[in-house]
Amino acid sequence: MSLKFYIYLFVMSFVTFLIRMIPFTFLNKKIKSRFLNSVLFYMPYAVLAAMTVPAVFYSTSSVYSAAFGFAVAIILSFLKKSLITVALCSSAGALAVEFLISVILK
Repeated sequence: MSLKFYIYLFVMSFVTFLIRMIPFTFLNKKIKSRFLNSVLFYMPYAVLAAMTVPAVFYSTSSVYSAAFGFAVAIILSFLKKSLITVALCSSAGALAVEFLISVILK
């Protein structure tokens, strides 16, 4: 491997280390702000949603099947179904719409 690779690897490792260690270094007291606590509590959920939702609509060849699968997942999750049930039913729904689209267009 080239020297350039190791330089990139070192810089990436150093930046990752800094991002993780700066809060431990400067925040040694308990955070008392209710606003900051709520922001820090909901941040992982917001980041996960921001990464997942756009990927859902590009995961199939048709945006309609992706939207249908997403709608099925939302409805089942509001009905408090298990994660495996939601994943299987939304995948099956998206697959069914993909099949219908392929049959209609041929």
